[in-house]
Amino acid sequence: RQLEKELERIKEKLASAAGSDLADGAVDVGGVRVLAAVLEGVDPKSLRETMDKLKDKLGSAVIVLGTITNDKVSLVAGVTKDQIKVVKAGDLIKFVAEQVGGRGGGRPDMAQAGGNNPAALPTALASVEAWVKQRLNAG
Repeated sequence: RQLEKELERIKEKLASAAGSDLADGAVDVGGVRVLAAVLEGVDPKSLRETMDKLKDKLGSAVIVLGTITNDKVSLVAGVTKDQIKVVKAGDLIKFVAEQVGGRGGGRPDMAQAGGNNPAALPTALASVEAWVKQRLNAG
């Protein structure tokens, strides 16, 4: 039990450190910070925690994080409150999840998905920037 708690703390620290590094990789799309990234060796709970930290750090942002565990893809999308009029996390996660053989959904500010095609994850994440740009231009 004690070891489990310790492992949990270590995972949180790793996710936090990864989050700080990841924030530097966000790109500016029409004044909105967009970040789509793969996190290695984290569980879905850590993905969500990292997402929350990134939203705080980036301020105005659209974020998609993915990880692969046992040949399954886990995804989480987050949109800061100031952007949900234009970009909904649920719509974004559906778009990305379809590309990795999965489905997902959630709230306008946070959504989750799973998929079964890990090989497609890098391409799916690479498509996020163009999707956001399209939404911003339409809005």
